[in-house]
Amino acid sequence: MALDLGPLDGHVGYLLRRAQLAVFADIGAVLAAHGMSPADYAVLTVIDSNPGAGPSQVAETLGIQKTNFVPLIRRMEARGLVLRTPSARDRRSVDLTLTDEGKTFLATLHAMAQAHVDRVRDHLGPAEYEALLAPLQRLATLMRPL
Repeated sequence: MALDLGPLDGHVGYLLRRAQLAVFADIGAVLAAHGMSPADYAVLTVIDSNPGAGPSQVAETLGIQKTNFVPLIRRMEARGLVLRTPSARDRRSVDLTLTDEGKTFLATLHAMAQAHVDRVRDHLGPAEYEALLAPLQRLATLMRPL
């Protein structure tokens, strides 16, 4: 028997978190088979879309704390997916790019992620899926708490 959620069933934040858990469970299982997490996939995607971006830029864009980002990049570098090179703009920092192996691996991850997106779209229906994107994008880009 399901318990009554009371007013929680009308709280956007609560429902977003529950939806996030359900969606991440699906994509997380797929990515885990390749030793990746959703955060890892996001980092590889942003680096691929912005070659030469610095670690601070990538971490800030994705909302990852620096203390969590550094070991994540080191793991990806050890796997041969990411290359850190001295920045031409600022010798004190590094630029991030994907290796050829990283690009090939990311193409595989993109295909798996697209299959995940297709499952979510099928669950919601195409119209509801598309209608959900714009409000979620606006909420995700809030620069400060409401």
